[in-house]
Amino acid sequence: MVKPVMMGRCGAVLAVAVAVLCLGVDVTESRSFEIDYANNQFLKDGRPHRYVAGSIHYFRVLAADWPDRLWKLRMAGFNAVQTVIEWSTHEPRQGEYHFTGNSDLEAFIRTAQKLGLDVILRIGPYICAERDMGGLPYWLLKLHPDIRLRTSDPNFLLHMDRWLGEVLLPKIRPLLYENGGPVITIQLENEYGCLVGLCDHRYTAHLRDLTRQQLGPNVVLFTVDNPLLSHLMEGRIPEVYATVDFGVDRNPGLMFFMQRLFQPRGPLVNSEYYPGWLDHWGEPHHTVDTKEMFRIQRLFEPRGPHANSEYHSGWMDHWGEAHHTLDTQELANGLDAILALNASVNMFMFHGGTSFGLTAGSNNDYKFQSNPTSYDYDAPVSEAGDPTDKYQAIRDVVSKYLPVPQGPLPGPSKKGMYGQVNMTAAASLWEVAQRLPATHSPWPLTFEHLDLSAGLVIYTSSVPFRMPDPARLSLPGMHDRGYVFVAGREAGLVSREEAMTDVAVTALEGDAITVVVESQGRISAGPHTNDFKGLTTNVTLNGHLLKGWNMTAVPLANVSILAAAPSLGHAPATPGTPSGGLTYYRGVFTVPDEDPHPLDTFLRVDGWTKGVAWVNKFCLGRYWPEVGPQVTLYVPWSILKRGENELILFELESAPCPASSPASPCAATLQDQHVIDGPTPP
Repeated sequence: MVKPVMMGRCGAVLAVAVAVLCLGVDVTESRSFEIDYANNQFLKDGRPHRYVAGSIHYFRVLAADWPDRLWKLRMAGFNAVQTVIEWSTHEPRQGEYHFTGNSDLEAFIRTAQKLGLDVILRIGPYICAERDMGGLPYWLLKLHPDIRLRTSDPNFLLHMDRWLGEVLLPKIRPLLYENGGPVITIQLENEYGCLVGLCDHRYTAHLRDLTRQQLGPNVVLFTVDNPLLSHLMEGRIPEVYATVDFGVDRNPGLMFFMQRLFQPRGPLVNSEYYPGWLDHWGEPHHTVDTKEMFRIQRLFEPRGPHANSEYHSGWMDHWGEAHHTLDTQELANGLDAILALNASVNMFMFHGGTSFGLTAGSNNDYKFQSNPTSYDYDAPVSEAGDPTDKYQAIRDVVSKYLPVPQGPLPGPSKKGMYGQVNMTAAASLWEVAQRLPATHSPWPLTFEHLDLSAGLVIYTSSVPFRMPDPARLSLPGMHDRGYVFVAGREAGLVSREEAMTDVAVTALEGDAITVVVESQGRISAGPHTNDFKGLTTNVTLNGHLLKGWNMTAVPLANVSILAAAPSLGHAPATPGTPSGGLTYYRGVFTVPDEDPHPLDTFLRVDGWTKGVAWVNKFCLGRYWPEVGPQVTLYVPWSILKRGENELILFELESAPCPASSPASPCAATLQDQHVIDGPTPP
């Protein structure tokens, strides 16, 4: 049903591939990629070479769109793509490996090769990338609660060695450039020097040796760190090439001087040049002023002088902040200045994509802050795959230094407007939970102990004896957002992000105390990535410990748990709360049969508060329009089908449905405009 689109897109892509491959070398020659230290350059097949790469994360783009996004990268004049390999994507549960479909790493790499792109791989095992736990799998915390991540802790090395040494690196070796593949360089770890004072050089040396053992002596290994003396000193690995990262409005000469202090000879490399940045939910829009940057510096440098080594005129997206942009001309001028020094560069991100499902992470600087579903990053190619005004400006700069493919440049794709979708309550959380296994323990257990990566846990205990009215319910270690009920009645909200950990409750002896806890993504950067979720400490009521907990883990990303709900597809369900929260809603919409194929579209949930959305059982991710900046969710064309499609929303807090009539529908909308820069709280 989607074949016509694939043929149309791939036809154009493969035509360009034929042309760009002519820019390459004779494949019959001996293939080599190495560093020429004497002349401060890379050598590709013995000839001077420099790369202009762009970052695209394969796990943030559905496989059906890999050819399109990589083609747009090549048409912009770039000659390489950089991607990070996420351990948790490929081993979501211990010993369960996924390398097919949207996780087919080899297919992504081979597609890049067909389009004439070299490939730079960041193998981690830690990647950051604003992902849950920085890309490390949650089950490490389940198996070893005291594990010291990113160190030579034997428990960490045991699982890392199995993942890298027995699974990943043997898959990569045939893809190395010397073996006929497109992979020219391999990055180890990521900005390890940020862990100043916590760095474990035995670990990084072990990672180097393991990679060399599996990939051979010739592959170029490198590290990347902020151009700060302390970060480079801690982060560089002997016998591994040291590179730096920096953004717009920094003097490349000065930044590369910092690289030269630790890498006196070899090519100049900026491994992360930023066309934008991310935001947080829950903060007003900021334009990366010095105050914000120095706040972030304090995460890693609690004392000492302020130093800004990465000045960005754009910023990252997080829930609750407005979307950030970066001036196009500044970006182009900065790139030009880097390339004029004969440096190699990787643009992070060229296309940001989407943190589908519940994979977005969080940060913990001066407070806990979670990342939104969109990873648009204000990049040259938007979240939905459309070139922005930055695209042409970047191509113009690159064309001064590298041959660029000829032909018509890509434009925006047509988007679908599938209209209003009437939603009806299909099942309450309580109905679904009755069909899921429960665990009993004297004390509350974390998500990890309950073997849950992400979603919700329902915790229930009871009031042991008569308490004052009101009594203070204290949940100091609640991660991250909790909904409190006493004897089935809503009693309040607790929030890690807002530092709200206490609730005044009226409770009688024997009343059930229930807390529904949501994970908003584990911390992705810094020394606190071992970020346990749920009730991570004991709970007290007026200072008395609550004991005897029943816990039900609800894996939200897996919508198949709805199949056991008796009301789904039958009579409308009673909402989980009077305001319509803690309830699954279902609706259908139609992609016209006369359309040759479905189109990308955007889900708008005005009036809804906070929750998770699925289309045709594919988890789009979290929505939270109440705090912004992200108002709509990107719906890729490849998950749609002509005819009837299903939309499911799980609303946590409040739905725009008539409270007096659960059977009455409320609506969502599928529109042709993406809104990721909506209003945020004052």
